[in-house]
Formats: sequence, structure tokens, C-alpha cells
Amino acid sequence: MPTQLQLGLDTFGDVTVDAAGTPLPAHQVIRNVVDEAVLADELGIDAFGVGEHHRDDYAVSAPDIVLAAAAARTSRILLGTAVTVLSSDDPIRVYERFATLDAVSGGRAEVTLGRGSFTESFPLFGLDLADYERLFEEKLDLFVALRTEGEVSWRGSIRPPLAPTEVHPKTAAGTLPAWVGVGGSPESVVRAARHGLPMMLAIIGGEPGRFAPYVDLYRRALTELGKPELPVGVHSPGFVAATDEEARELLHPHFVANRNRIGAERGWGPTTRAQYDAEIDHGSLYVGSPQTVATKIAATVRTLGVQRFDLKYSNGTMPHEQLMECIRLYGTEVIPRVRELLA
Repeated sequence: MPTQLQLGLDTFGDVTVDAAGTPLPAHQVIRNVVDEAVLADELGIDAFGVGEHHRDDYAVSAPDIVLAAAAARTSRILLGTAVTVLSSDDPIRVYERFATLDAVSGGRAEVTLGRGSFTESFPLFGLDLADYERLFEEKLDLFVALRTEGEVSWRGSIRPPLAPTEVHPKTAAGTLPAWVGVGGSPESVVRAARHGLPMMLAIIGGEPGRFAPYVDLYRRALTELGKPELPVGVHSPGFVAATDEEARELLHPHFVANRNRIGAERGWGPTTRAQYDAEIDHGSLYVGSPQTVATKIAATVRTLGVQRFDLKYSNGTMPHEQLMECIRLYGTEVIPRVRELLA
């Protein structure tokens, strides 16, 4: 387990707008994400994660390539995903790509494996949503076998049997750091424990403390399965500005527009201002001044006993310049304050 709490940042590479409110082209958004990673590295932030999506409101469909570009311009920050949609990818190719990222970054690569919250990749890659559960379970099983970096043979229902073979390149450390992203079902929690992988809880709504039973379940499962103690992380959305009022007002239109677009696809009602404010006051939206956000992060870390907290700082169409200021405040003021509060 990490000896010190790790504090990172995540982005989905949301398509942002310029000063006039015009959406930026994807190629500019991707370059901006790399610049955001560079700033995070300069500020001493522990980790930077990039999500994978296959739709027009997110610019990043190949996080490993974006992270490789960031690796060339950074020196110390961990570079990972939030998440890699393993269900619709090939575990061998995922391992090869991230082992390569690990090489070019000097051992700074990690990957978070998940099923993702969107399903566009299934029809895109010719997969049947009816196989949703089976695809993830079997592909995760194969990926875990590959982490030994020795000779692997594997048999399942989703591909022909894998004859004894080795996958290249090998990492310098002998394995690739990997997490499992969990949305909060007990089955997913136990799966992460069964495979002996650290758990990253995506807490995107509701009071963080209600996830304590999942953390307890994970740790009990590790013990009962004879696995070593492993870290638990939290990924939650938020935004930092100079004052509480400024943070709320800057974020509000972008957060609501993004939530309502997704909600319209999934049958949710429109998000009200009262719901937005309640999620900040009592839920899992970490919005406010550096002091406010630091206090809330520290409380979540204490309540859940986690070893990692990643703030998802990208929020819909929010402009790049505002995201850069959020990153600056997170690195220079929020992180030192969290460490003080937990000391």
C-alpha cells in the first residue's frame, strides 16, 4: 500500500468551449489535456488519469497515446486511465500498449480497468451488449494472468484458447500497476478482491460515507481470499476556484448542461439548482475554495480510509483556462492543506 496518501487528477477530455462559447475541435482539446498534465506534473500532483470515450462530447478515445505525449513532457507524475474500457478492448493489446507507455515514461504508467459508464464502444467494435458481464469478467481474468509477465496459457469463451506464450514488451518492474474501477455494486467489489487488484471507487453522487460498506466488503474479501492488503482509491468530480461562490457559479452552467445531456439519454429529469447545491453541500461534488475542497477531501479520506483520491476536474464544456486555474489551486493550495488536515 502507498506509504502516503496519493492525490491525483482525472479528466475525460471533455470537449470544451473558447471565450466566445464555441466548442473547440477535438485536436485542440487533446493538446490542452497534455498541457494540463504538464502543469499537474510541475505542481507535484501525484497522478494524472485520462478517460476513454467514443462519442462527440469527449475528445479522447485513445488515452494511452495522449498519456505517451504527456510522458514526453513530464518527469515524475503517474500517468494512467479513468478508465480503460476493457470489455470492448483486447487484454493483450491493452497490456502491450501500457507496458510501452511504462517504458517511455520511465516506469510511471498505470491503468484502471473498467466497464465504463457508456456503451458506445460495444456496437462500434462489433460486440453484443448481452455479453456485457461475461466480456469484462473473462478479459479481466486474462489481463491479470498477463501481469505475471511470464508464459501464459488461457482458456475462456470469448476467444480461442491462448497457447503458452509471452507478451512483450516486459516492464522494468516486472508487472504493470493496475486498478479496477468500481461503480459500487457488491459483485464488482468482490471481483476486484478476487483478482487481487486495488479498487478505485467512482463516487459521482451521494454522500461519500455511504460507500464505507463497500470498502469494508473489499477488505474482508481480501482477507478471506488470502490476498495481501491493497489500496483503495476514490474518483469524484469537482472544481476549485478562489472562493466558494466563484467556484459554484463558474461550474454550474457546464455541470448542468453535461448532466442534462447524459440524463436525456438515460431518462433522468433535468438537474435543478437546488440539486446541484445539495450535491456540493452534502454529496460527492468537491466544489469551492481551496480550503473548502481540502476539508471535504480530508473528510472523505478519513471516513473511507482510502489511500488515493483523484479529483475529476474536467466538467463538460468548462473552458481550458478555468481548468488550468483549478489545477493550479489544487496543486498549490488544496493538496498541502489536505496533508496538513490529515497529519
